[in-house]
Amino acid sequence: MSLTRLTLTDFRSYATATIEPGPGFVVLTGDNGAGKTNILEAVSLLAPGRGLRGAPLSEMARKDGAGGFSISAQLDDIALGTGTIPAAPERRIVRINSATASATALSEWLSIVWLTPAQDRLFSGTPGERRRFLDRLVLALNPGHAHHSTRYEAAMRQRNRLLAEGSGDNGWLMLLETAMEAHGSEIERARMAAAISITEAQSSANFPNFKLALQSVGQVSADKLASSRTAHAAAGRTLLGPHTDDLLVTFTEKSQPAAQSSTGEQKALLLGIVLAHADLVAGEIGRRPILLLDEVAAHLDPSRRAALFDRLSQSGGQVWMTGTEAGLFKEASGSATRVHVGNGSLDQA
Repeated sequence: MSLTRLTLTDFRSYATATIEPGPGFVVLTGDNGAGKTNILEAVSLLAPGRGLRGAPLSEMARKDGAGGFSISAQLDDIALGTGTIPAAPERRIVRINSATASATALSEWLSIVWLTPAQDRLFSGTPGERRRFLDRLVLALNPGHAHHSTRYEAAMRQRNRLLAEGSGDNGWLMLLETAMEAHGSEIERARMAAAISITEAQSSANFPNFKLALQSVGQVSADKLASSRTAHAAAGRTLLGPHTDDLLVTFTEKSQPAAQSSTGEQKALLLGIVLAHADLVAGEIGRRPILLLDEVAAHLDPSRRAALFDRLSQSGGQVWMTGTEAGLFKEASGSATRVHVGNGSLDQA
């Protein structure tokens, strides 16, 4: 599935902007700070969550605007929209075909996965960063993952609050811990299944082989949570559950953790994971995710860059890419939608 129209109003650096992309490559070029990543961020907000930057919604509204912002897009015959209003700058509004919907409902229509320069050191970063990366991959395969994640987090926050307050309401704590067990088990199952399936879906051509695995304490039961209340109260947080998971990535050719690989190898591993995932989603869900690749060509040598464009072209699907120089994308398909970005303005070729 592909976006055929994207319109921004008072979003980041754009008072108003419209792109009418084709179904394949969408290449955005321009100077640093011109607003290329802002466009990718807007597209990423057409999925559940806070987008590729993870920023507060109030930061996304244009500083000189009236307050609030809107993003609208056309997906075949489906109209998607999201944004905020000045009176509630942190409350996200979502509409699908003009009807109000939840943010999680967006995943029923569209799958989006991204890579940004901030993720280049993902493997040596924090477990939380790797969990969020994995969950984005899981969401494209299993839209219900967003529901379980939201419910689990809500129950855990309430449990943490009650423990901090020294609440003796055992009945309410038991209900919350039962909910955490139910939704937590679904989260674990989906993550493990995705790690195995993505590993099996990889292609050895041009990108290093990898193995994904989930490091987990295992299924957390309501009984375990109940027996750990004193320790968790003392710690000020819940110490067991899928929110403590980590994604383990192994560079199989060298039999070493991805974190020990070179910067170039880590970038290639990330791309290999995303490409394998896109193939898997296309096969299992019947729709290829939209890929957002920010500054993807900057750290690839010419041969690997050409291999990437060739692989993406053969696979199909819409791929949004940014870069400072148009020459970095000369191997991209001649039918690519090419947009020059400059100071909040767009010039579509």
